[in-house]
Amino acid sequence: MTSTAYDPDALLALGQALRQAGYQFITVTPATHRRVNGRPDSAWAQDLRGVFGWSRPFREESLPKEVLALMRRAGVVAEKDGALCATVRASSIGSRLYFHSAFPTHAEDAVFFGPDTYRYIAALTRSMDGLTPPPRRVVDIGAGSGAGAIEVAARFPDAQVFAADINERALALAAVNARLNATPKVEARYSDLLRDLDGEFDLVLSNPPYILDPDKLRYRHGGDMRGAGLSLQIVDAALERLAPGGTLLLYTGIAIVDGRDEFLETIRPRLDEACDWTNEELDPDIFGGQLDCEGYEEVERIAAVWLQARKRLA
Repeated sequence: MTSTAYDPDALLALGQALRQAGYQFITVTPATHRRVNGRPDSAWAQDLRGVFGWSRPFREESLPKEVLALMRRAGVVAEKDGALCATVRASSIGSRLYFHSAFPTHAEDAVFFGPDTYRYIAALTRSMDGLTPPPRRVVDIGAGSGAGAIEVAARFPDAQVFAADINERALALAAVNARLNATPKVEARYSDLLRDLDGEFDLVLSNPPYILDPDKLRYRHGGDMRGAGLSLQIVDAALERLAPGGTLLLYTGIAIVDGRDEFLETIRPRLDEACDWTNEELDPDIFGGQLDCEGYEEVERIAAVWLQARKRLA
């Protein structure tokens, strides 16, 4: 694992400087990112979006001196072959800004953020409208950049919210992102699922990895059942630790084989026994290129799904 030696105060100041400069960036899929960066006029960053969004190499004179100074203080600038590059990206969700790993995300401890994050937050935002009473104790399992935890904390400012992850780099960035987005009750905590946290929760949310990754990178690899294994573990952990009346909100990707959703077939008896629940396909066909990879020979599509389960009071 690479170092997580960010200076959090300097990284916070960098985020504030980006916001003051009117910086915004919507992070795209890796395939789109490669295509756009492969254009002849995209070899070098010319502005903040090129540096912190598109992860392009840049020359010192391309950035305001104060921004480059903050990057150096924060420990998020690298130099190679005479070019400078940011080692983090910054992405927008509405008015909020989130630091995460620079492109491409090949490192074992990369902190991923992309179109799945936007689908996750959009579904989460809709579902939060129906959470009554407001949750008092919340955990985002595999929180990554902390986007889910932070969005919940912004909606429910009195809640205690844990951004839980086993990736120390993710925890470092989530802690800075919580400060940057003025959600002081978000606590970045190491936890393998819920094993390192105590007590019950009124709300458990998660956007876990769900791809069969040959390199088994933690931010991508979802385990067995064609990548649904980790999602299954999260459902089990949540059902055990939800308070009566508590809610699980899970965004994941499911491999569909011959029209069958093996993940839903597996969890349905457990949900029926303990919960009132719904399962919605948000997008019927994501990561189509993955179907060419080993382990997907029988898969006809990967669907993005949103599971909402409320544990019964009795």
